[in-house]
Amino acid sequence: MTTRVAINGAAGRMGRELIVACSKRDDLELVAAFGSPGGDTLGMDAGRLAGIADAGVALSGSDTMAEVDFDVLVDFSLPEPSIEALAVCRRQGAAMVIGTTGYSRDQQREIDAAADEIAIVQAPNYSAGVNLSLDLVRRAASALGDEVDIEIIEAHHRHKVDAPSGTALKLGEVAAEATGRNLDDCAVYARQGHTGARDRKTIGFSTVRGGDIVGEHTVMFAGEGERIEITHKASSRQTFAGGAMRAAGWAAGQAPGRYGMHDVLGLA
Repeated sequence: MTTRVAINGAAGRMGRELIVACSKRDDLELVAAFGSPGGDTLGMDAGRLAGIADAGVALSGSDTMAEVDFDVLVDFSLPEPSIEALAVCRRQGAAMVIGTTGYSRDQQREIDAAADEIAIVQAPNYSAGVNLSLDLVRRAASALGDEVDIEIIEAHHRHKVDAPSGTALKLGEVAAEATGRNLDDCAVYARQGHTGARDRKTIGFSTVRGGDIVGEHTVMFAGEGERIEITHKASSRQTFAGGAMRAAGWAAGQAPGRYGMHDVLGLA
């Protein structure tokens, strides 16, 4: 059976990639594409917007979302419009695939509560390679424990508005959990001046923003006399878009709950 897909944030960089990725799957049908109300691309065919053949679906303002029936909404927008879209999904009983990051604690609690009513796949990164990297980081951190210093370095394009990236934070959470720590307590996001010796219990983050870098993440386990690095580099946003559409097809048939990409890939 074909799954009816709507995309929120369709006019953005990732949104356009999602339109392309959806067009490549026979099991998915794009029925709606939403952008910011008042945007200058409203009314444009979604396929043409993404640089492919016409999709027969015009870009609409997200304020019209409640007027459209869909099975799953794929959301790569911003926290505020994403939470508004969540409310629509709850009313319609539609599943939601969330790629938006940067939520406040209260907003995340809303997402967690909604998972009692609808299926939600929420992941900071939908690349299969990144999710395999998360598994490798978990294993490495568990094995090496407090014998190494853990540092996370991430790089993205100059237009990315949040830092560190959601993927970097997830990598940090995984490493912290595997070593019995709480990331909120041990994360170090900046170093400047006379900082003193490094506390081995901390997990450091370094952020690079520049040019058109799609996304790069490295987790460094630095010990005495050796260093292990787990690195993932993305060269195309289709890596993420294809994974998100895979999640969309999977989520449509799931019971209410909050899932991750590891569930979609069968890594749980």
